[in-house]
This record gives sequence, C-alpha cells and structure tokens, in this order.
Amino acid sequence: MSTRAIFFYSTKDAYGEFSNFAAFPIDIDGRTWPTSEHYFQAQKFAGTEHEELIRTTPSPMTVAKMGRDRKRPLRIDWEEVKDVIMQEAVRAKFRQHPRLAAKLLETGTAEIVEHTENDAYWGDGGDGKGRNRLGQILMQVRAELSRAGGDLV
Repeated sequence: MSTRAIFFYSTKDAYGEFSNFAAFPIDIDGRTWPTSEHYFQAQKFAGTEHEELIRTTPSPMTVAKMGRDRKRPLRIDWEEVKDVIMQEAVRAKFRQHPRLAAKLLETGTAEIVEHTENDAYWGDGGDGKGRNRLGQILMQVRAELSRAGGDLV
C-alpha cells in the first residue's frame, strides 16, 4: 500500500463521489435506489414496508436517520450481512457509473479512508483508529476493477 492516502467524507469535498450519500442511483434487484445509502439503509428492513419507504425518501441524510431508528424492526441477521450488503451497493455504484469507476482506478494504490468522527466502523473514527470498512471495500472494488480492466461484471 502506498503511503499516500485519500480522505473523503462530504459529497462537496474532493472524492465526495465515494460517499454513499453521493447522488449516483443504483439498480439492484429490479429497483432503482437514489443512492447507495438508500439501498444500504433499506436492507436493514428487507421485506418490510420500511424498505420501500426508505427507497422512496428523497434525502440520503434522512434515510440514514431512518436506518438508525431502532423503533423500526432491524433484521435479526444484520450484523452478519451488513458488510456483504455494503459491498453489493458499492460494486453496483461503480459498475453502473463508468466515470466513477475511472476516478476510483485513478487513485492507484493509495489508501482510501472515510474520515469522520461520526463512525468508527465504516469510517476511521476521526482519529484513524476506526475500522474504515467503507474505505476497505472501496479499495477491494478498485482491485476488482483493475483486474477486470476497468469493467466490473
């Protein structure tokens, strides 16, 4: 891994397209999701009315709050499946938006870090001690794209 790191968080900043809040719709299972955040949050409630409500809510910030609302019935296997669901969402995003795939490939071997105090699982926790799972998934998808010559099938 290179010593160079790419930090992202806000959709308004450099590499903001890497954020799950970035407005790049994805098609999964015959439905269009406004952002990868919409898909991810909705899968916490797969098969319930909450899934479609989240899919059709305009704001990714609102759907993130909806997904964290424990008044909604979180699927019992969520902790076991959340990483796989995030991988599916990120792969779809970069496969379905070639400009994004090119931007991800342009990062070369740089470490990709979701830099935020708000999340020590998907991000770095703001102090670099978080798990940075979203950054790791982005680097995994980048490697898959690179091996496939830029096409993720």
